[in-house]
Amino acid sequence: MTKLIKQLSIVFIFALIVSCSGDDSADKDETKPTISINYNNGFPQACAELVRGETYNFRAMVTDNAELAAYSLDIHHNFDHHTHDDQEALCDLNPVKSAMNPMIYMENFSIEAGLTSYEINIQVTIPNDIDTGDYHCAYSATDKTGWQARTSIDIKIVE
Repeated sequence: MTKLIKQLSIVFIFALIVSCSGDDSADKDETKPTISINYNNGFPQACAELVRGETYNFRAMVTDNAELAAYSLDIHHNFDHHTHDDQEALCDLNPVKSAMNPMIYMENFSIEAGLTSYEINIQVTIPNDIDTGDYHCAYSATDKTGWQARTSIDIKIVE
């Protein structure tokens, strides 16, 4: 009798575990957003030269299967020739140099709730007094569940 009770207890516990661990994978968002500059208004394109003192609209299209939440733009120097894993094109680089007064732009923005596509459009003026040379323009997008995508583009800032 004790053996039967143990077996029934094991079966009962197993049934309880299986019934409580329902498969809700259909509700899980397991897809990160996408970012593209490969369209007519996408800016900057790889190897673009930006002039100090000029104002540009940095534009990228972000999409997500469920809902977008936020995006960011990061412009930083590449005087040390570092790379980012997602760079599609590499440009001819100037010689390695030390940064004296590099441009650093890092801003985060929210996206209105409920959107699955959004065009990033950020107006940035390149300061007159920053170091010229090799830079990276990095976009990132985050969806409502926290998945993040990034893309980086080699650019140059010139006189």
